[in-house]
Amino acid sequence: MQQIFPAHWDVPVQVVDALTIAAAIMIALAIHWVAMRIARRIAARTPESIDDVFVDAAARPARWILVALALASVRQLLHLDDGARALWGQAAGMIVPLLLGWLAINLIRAGGRAVELSADISVTDNLRARRRRTRSAILTRIAVFVVGFITICLMLLSIPSVRSVGVTLMASAGLIGLAVGAAAQPALKNIIAGIQMAFTEPIRIDDVVIIDGEWGRIEEIRLTYVVVAIWDERRLVVPVSKFLEESFQNWTRNSSQLHGTAFFWLDPTADIARLRARLEELVRANERWDGRGFVLQVTDTRPDAIEVRALVTARDAANAFDLRCDIREGMLAFIRDEMPEALPRGRMELGRPGWSEPVALPVPPAPGEQGSSGGAGAIPEDGRA
Repeated sequence: MQQIFPAHWDVPVQVVDALTIAAAIMIALAIHWVAMRIARRIAARTPESIDDVFVDAAARPARWILVALALASVRQLLHLDDGARALWGQAAGMIVPLLLGWLAINLIRAGGRAVELSADISVTDNLRARRRRTRSAILTRIAVFVVGFITICLMLLSIPSVRSVGVTLMASAGLIGLAVGAAAQPALKNIIAGIQMAFTEPIRIDDVVIIDGEWGRIEEIRLTYVVVAIWDERRLVVPVSKFLEESFQNWTRNSSQLHGTAFFWLDPTADIARLRARLEELVRANERWDGRGFVLQVTDTRPDAIEVRALVTARDAANAFDLRCDIREGMLAFIRDEMPEALPRGRMELGRPGWSEPVALPVPPAPGEQGSSGGAGAIPEDGRA
C-alpha cells in the first residue's frame, strides 16, 4: 500500500492503515453485491420461491462475514503494536463466531420458512402438510437453540480468563449439571416433551382440539408451550408436557373430515319418515355437506318424548359446526310450520270406565232434628239422600 504514494511523500502510517482497511471493506462489499445479484438472478429463474427465502436469509450475514474475512486478510499489512494486535485477535475471536452463528440461524429459519411455503394447509386434505409443518416448527426451534448456545460458548471461550474458568469448572460439571437440572426441571421437562412431540405427533399445526373444556385450533407449537386459538378469538397457552401427560380430544388426528350431529326432542307419534325426507332435502341443498352421508334416527325414548338424531358429514370442523346449525334451524322451522303435531305434548287421563257414576255421601241431619233410623233426618239404607 505504501508503494501507491511517491517516495518523497511522507504519509503517516495511520493514514495508510485507514486506507488499507477502507479498501478491504470496499472490495468485500463489491464482492458481496456481485454475488447477491448473481444468486438472486438464479433464484428468480425457478418457479418456486423457496430459494429466494434462502438468498434473502443469507444476504446480511454474508455481507459482514465477507467484511470480516477482508479485514483478517489485511491484518498483516497493518502497523499494529502488540496491544493492538491482541485486541484485534480478541475482537475477531468474538465477532467471527457471532457472524457464523447468525448465518446458521438465518439459514435454519429459512429452512423452516421453506417448509411452510411448500406445505399448504389451506387445502382440504392437509394432513401431510400439517405433519411437515409441525415437525419443521419444533425442530427449527431446537436447532436455533442449539446453534445459539454453541455460538455463545465459542464467543466466551475466546476470552482467556473465561476459558481458564471454564476448564476449572469442567471438573465439577456433574454437580453443576445436577443443580441446574433440578432448578430448571419444568423448563427441561417441556423441552424434552417438545422434542418428543416432534416425532410422536399427538398434535399438529391447525389441529382441532378440545382441551380444558375449550374448543380451538393449534396455532403455534413452541419449544416449551403450545398456543391454542379458541373459537371466540382468545388464546389458550398450554405447556407442551400437558399434551403428553393428560387426555385431550383431537378431532383431526387422522383426517379433517368429521361427523356432525343435531338432536331433537319430539312427540312419540311424530312421522319419522317425513322428517327423514325433509332432512335429505336440507342436506343436499347445503354446500357445506361433503357428500359422504347423512342419517336420521331415533336414538332414545321417554314416556313423553323421543330423541331424534340427525347425523351429517363435513370436510372439516368449521364446516361441520355450521352445517349442524343449518340443519338444526331448518328442521325446527319445518316442524314449526308444517308438523306442529311433532312437538312434544303432555298427556293426561281424566277418568276410567266405571268412574262416571256419582258417589253418594252421607247428609248430616238439620240443626234441631234428632237423628234416628226412621226419623225425618235419617239416611236411607241404600245410601241415597
